[in-house]
Amino acid sequence: MSSAFDDTTTRPAAPADAGDAPASALPAPRTRRRPATDVALVATFAAFVAACALVPPIPTGSGVPITLQTFGVILAGLVLGPLRGFLAVALYLVVGLAGVPVFAELTGGLGVLGKPSVGYLLSFPVAAALAGLLARVALRAPVRWRWAALAAAGLGASFLTVHPAGIAGLMWRLGVDLPAAFAIDVVYWPGDVVKNVLAGAVTVAVLRAYPDLRRDVRARAPRP
Repeated sequence: MSSAFDDTTTRPAAPADAGDAPASALPAPRTRRRPATDVALVATFAAFVAACALVPPIPTGSGVPITLQTFGVILAGLVLGPLRGFLAVALYLVVGLAGVPVFAELTGGLGVLGKPSVGYLLSFPVAAALAGLLARVALRAPVRWRWAALAAAGLGASFLTVHPAGIAGLMWRLGVDLPAAFAIDVVYWPGDVVKNVLAGAVTVAVLRAYPDLRRDVRARAPRP
């Protein structure tokens, strides 16, 4: 099965007459995606993000602990793509706000909106969607650079969405100014780098085993 992870998909086929082209040279028909499969994937990754939140967090002085939630959020976007990644994390967020204790420190309900972590939490669906979009470019990188490209896509999504929203939430709920909120946010940067590097590696492994998970990514043949 060819995929974006198979370098042979980027090599143009040898020219042949239109009348005697072998059947193997004809483009393979596209397989229609089943809605039930998409629903199952969205639910599975929503549960995975919840499982990441159950890992014991590392407390910080700001009241926003260091957790594995962002690993699950970015991985959902990288593996599922922008739309399904967004839906998976949005489902996780809705379930938590409805009162199910799936957030960090086994919390849930609308009360979490009054915590300093509110900005980070609400940014998660957008971060997953952006990671999925950036992964479209990363997955077309040469095989030896794909892990780094996916990690960079995850970091880009995180630093463009999660951290700015998190800083805004810290300013709102803690009543601190921008420099103070930024100083708090810097504490989470090293862990964010590690989690995104890990997410890139896991994405490479998952999509190599299940290339059809990202049908929105097509390898481009070089122009003659």
